[in-house]
Amino acid sequence: EVFMDTFGDEFNKYRSPLVSRYASKEMAYNFSDKKKFTTWRKLWIYLAKAEKALGLPVTEAQVAEMESHAEDIDFAMAAEEESKLRHDVMAHVHTFAHCCPTAAPIIHLGATSCYVGDNTDLIMLRDGFDILLPKLARVIDRLSKFAEKYAGLPTLGFTHYQPAQLTTVGKRACLWLQDLAMDMRNLQRAREDLRFRGVKGTTGTQASFLQLFQGDHDKVEDLDRMVTEMAGFKKAYMVTGQTYSRKVDIDSLSPLASMGATIHKICTDIRLLANLKEIEEPFEKEQIGSSAMPYKRNPMRCERCCSLARHLIALLADPLQTASVQWLERTLDDSANRRISLPESFLTADIILSTLQNITEGLVVYPKVIERHIHHELPFMATENIIMAMVKAGGNRQDCHEKIRVLSQQAATVVKQEGGDNDLLARVQADPYFAPILGHLDNILDPKTFIGRAPQQVARFLSEEVRPLLEPYKAEIDVKIELEL
Repeated sequence: EVFMDTFGDEFNKYRSPLVSRYASKEMAYNFSDKKKFTTWRKLWIYLAKAEKALGLPVTEAQVAEMESHAEDIDFAMAAEEESKLRHDVMAHVHTFAHCCPTAAPIIHLGATSCYVGDNTDLIMLRDGFDILLPKLARVIDRLSKFAEKYAGLPTLGFTHYQPAQLTTVGKRACLWLQDLAMDMRNLQRAREDLRFRGVKGTTGTQASFLQLFQGDHDKVEDLDRMVTEMAGFKKAYMVTGQTYSRKVDIDSLSPLASMGATIHKICTDIRLLANLKEIEEPFEKEQIGSSAMPYKRNPMRCERCCSLARHLIALLADPLQTASVQWLERTLDDSANRRISLPESFLTADIILSTLQNITEGLVVYPKVIERHIHHELPFMATENIIMAMVKAGGNRQDCHEKIRVLSQQAATVVKQEGGDNDLLARVQADPYFAPILGHLDNILDPKTFIGRAPQQVARFLSEEVRPLLEPYKAEIDVKIELEL
């Protein structure tokens, strides 16, 4: 009964699993009502301070009263006011004015709803990027250490998911890293491109503020600049309608969706390699893979990333469509959609980055399994090297090619039709024709001779492209994720 009294109502309504099940506390707070409405109050305080500094009749006592009540929001009163007024901003103006009777006449002076609404969204987007960027840096750091450790470990390459020439485990990880590095630059660019809406009035003309300052254009521009700087932005958009351009939302969510595609590809690769038993994600000592099959070790973290990444990619359609249907100076059909798409994009990106960090901190590699797979395919891949060695020993290339072709087809029949192992090497060793090179076969078949410049590529890539990208995040790079499964 105590449990139901405390939690019963919570379980009687839908809860988004993005928050109730997955998201970090910092990202969940970033899009919370508490953050949103305290930011509204801060914006009203910034506006009052700037208006006072520029000569409007705003007193120090009014500003001080507003500052003393910046955090203590009566959410019940605000909800009651909104049910009567059907206007969320005016509901919170009235709620703020109730606890600030002295400041009540100057709260929201000259502003429109989008002064608090849009500017708060821009602050949340900026702060959301500031939460994501160090997390992405940590994923890149963990994966770069993995790539460095396995830079020289040969492994089968796959094209069309069919065995191809060898690469290395570290070089494959660098393919993942390269995409993540692109995502890092995209997120940084999106964050730096964000500007403040500032104080623009109902249709973006600043007419109300020009009237307040009795036609003084310089003071209107000073007001815009001062509020922008108080909010921590370097620039404001010079022109807006009632809202900032909804293309800004496209530019903010697009790099997140792109990162979702990257993480989906990485985690799909790991799932494929887990099936081959070459690489596995971390698996807890008491973790259960299947209720029916106790031997299973399912890649559930990677599967979670793929599942949520699809949602993140799909969310990009929202700002694209919203921006396309905004009529003239604005229409309100953007609002309900943005309440969902903006927070969910950042919450989802946050979740998959945290999960991927956990994965990359505990990736398990099985070199013996990788070696067995190589030896199963290497004889076919080594045929060109065998031909070259025979030619160097005085043989005829065309004769050798025909010998190898016949033996390869015989070996392929054993593998595909009889289910046996690849015995091409044994066939070569048994054929007297190849006697001149039998003493060199071990060298010819050394996997490290098939990986080209992969180790050198890894070293240069990590040194020149990856490590410099991580420099701004050095102070936060060692934070570990406590992942709730």
